[in-house]
Amino acid sequence: MADLKLPEIKDLTRIERIGAHSHIRGLGLDDALEARNVSQGMVGQKSARKAAGIILQMIKDGKIAGRAVLLAGQPGTGKTAIAMGMAKALGEETPFAMMAGSEIFSLEMSKTEALTQAFRSAIGVRIKEETEILEGEVVEIQIDRPAAAGAASKTGKLTLKTTDMETVYDLGTKMIEALGKEKVQSGDVIAIDKASGKITKLGRSFARSRDYDAMGPQTRFVQCPDGELQKRKEVVHVVTLHEIDVINSRTQGFLALFTGDTGEIRSEVREQIDSKVAEWREEGKAEIIPGVLFIDEVHMLDIECFSYLNRALENEMAPILVVATNRGITRIRGTNYRGPHGMPIDLLDRLLIISTQPYTEDEIHQILDIRCEEEDVEMSGDAKLLLTKIGHETSLRYAIHLITAAALACQKRKGKEVDIQDVSRVYELFIDVKRSTQYMMDYQDQFMFNEIPQVSDDTVIA
Repeated sequence: MADLKLPEIKDLTRIERIGAHSHIRGLGLDDALEARNVSQGMVGQKSARKAAGIILQMIKDGKIAGRAVLLAGQPGTGKTAIAMGMAKALGEETPFAMMAGSEIFSLEMSKTEALTQAFRSAIGVRIKEETEILEGEVVEIQIDRPAAAGAASKTGKLTLKTTDMETVYDLGTKMIEALGKEKVQSGDVIAIDKASGKITKLGRSFARSRDYDAMGPQTRFVQCPDGELQKRKEVVHVVTLHEIDVINSRTQGFLALFTGDTGEIRSEVREQIDSKVAEWREEGKAEIIPGVLFIDEVHMLDIECFSYLNRALENEMAPILVVATNRGITRIRGTNYRGPHGMPIDLLDRLLIISTQPYTEDEIHQILDIRCEEEDVEMSGDAKLLLTKIGHETSLRYAIHLITAAALACQKRKGKEVDIQDVSRVYELFIDVKRSTQYMMDYQDQFMFNEIPQVSDDTVIA
């Protein structure tokens, strides 16, 4: 009998896209805010990372708001990586909004409205509210199902206990369905929100840890709660001001958050929300969390946007603004004047400037090591050395792009690990910027609309 060949089935839930900065886990600093050589995906740039760490600590302590930081450096020196590291180190609760400078010109709204929405996306509001919950260990669940289908609704009883008391509750259809959905069984420790009826499974009771139940490695054991079954608990929600704006300004409410079609929001709505948030702060119901707004390629903004940023940073509810640019002294967009980094002097005066330096050959080798591991590519030592040399002579980004291409070339020849011949092959197939520029200059007469003037041999083109 012939063997049946079954198609290979891939687990789609495990597939994760590998991005340019997916290997970044944080800034790689120790407790004294000193930068480690290689840590959390970060390599080199010690002074820049240390400076970013100090800014980060000030953000966490709530010491600064309405301040701005400029990450300035050559292309491929890790400016966006430092910003991503800051985002990871801040955690989930602190808002971190990210945008490119050119984005605001392609949105169907005014430039200042786009910047206002970005600013308010980076300001969080931590809202506290008290709810009544039932928390205890499930002793028994009894469900009475009617004999005939549809004759009557299901009813039942739920017995909950703490270390001090035990109570039996009557269950309706809705609660029975909720218990079934959460797969609650006797021995589980659960919390039930009295207002919404939401059931949260906290874990399995330690008293049942020796039971021979079907338990996976993820099973969490918790102590049986003590005291009363009914408790008052403080619940904390973190939302951004922009989310509150959208919900209160659009007819479709929160659905606009998912569609992205937020449109322009009236200033009256924002004023009402700001006054309400201020009222909650006075009552102790809410507190403001100034987050971080990161604008990459900030030189793409024009003079109107820069003037708006100057004014917006003076607002008492402004986030920390982090901007990045790789430009030198160049024209400020919207004017005929030139400025450092393509930005006006009055805004630069407000910025704390962090500069990034080009990577050394050793640092490039370490970054390529990390990227090979991230992209799951086996590469020989000699091939890595060659790739490091290519990265040092051309650019780090070009060398990183060659990793996956070399892995595919290796796969084509049925090799087990990427070797020098694979790197050499893709180096010949895909040319870098310098070789491409040289090719253009050699064959400029054969291209259409050539604008390079005819020069003598001893003239250098920048």
